[in-house]
Amino acid sequence: MTGETGDNDVPEVVASVGPLDAVVVLLREFLHRSGAVRAVAVVEGAPGDEPAVVDVRRLYPTEVEVGDRTVLLPHAIELDVPPPQVPAVRQLPPFDVDVESGEIAAPPGGVAHLAGAVREVADRLGGRNVAMVQFETNQPEAPLAITARAGGTDPLVLSLGEEEFEMEPGWPDGP
Repeated sequence: MTGETGDNDVPEVVASVGPLDAVVVLLREFLHRSGAVRAVAVVEGAPGDEPAVVDVRRLYPTEVEVGDRTVLLPHAIELDVPPPQVPAVRQLPPFDVDVESGEIAAPPGGVAHLAGAVREVADRLGGRNVAMVQFETNQPEAPLAITARAGGTDPLVLSLGEEEFEMEPGWPDGP
């Protein structure tokens, strides 16, 4: 990855982020298949390096940040990596949510289905890496975010807007 960005600089548009290309393709494919609005990965760097943040949004360039460097990739750019194994996931309609009560109205098993798929994305990132995916709700300012760390030992965290809810260990697969 090349390109330095400072406080007043516009990020450089690049055609590749090297070893992070596979992460970009995994997140982009998951975003498309799941209907998510955003998918973010925090990926460990080499020893002594800062982690990378790969941020894929619907209809926006992909943003990759490592330390003080930020670069953009066009959303539809073809990257030279093998097709990823994307978790099986189905698109669900936007969730009806009540942010104050933390209630989510969804098809039975819908949130658990998406949570399991996000955990699989984190596991495919490997190490102690983290995946966070946001899904549309009836309140655009409060998307449903599901965050998982690879390895499955840390509980999943669900967020509605600024409200966070740590799930029971093992959920959605059981205790």
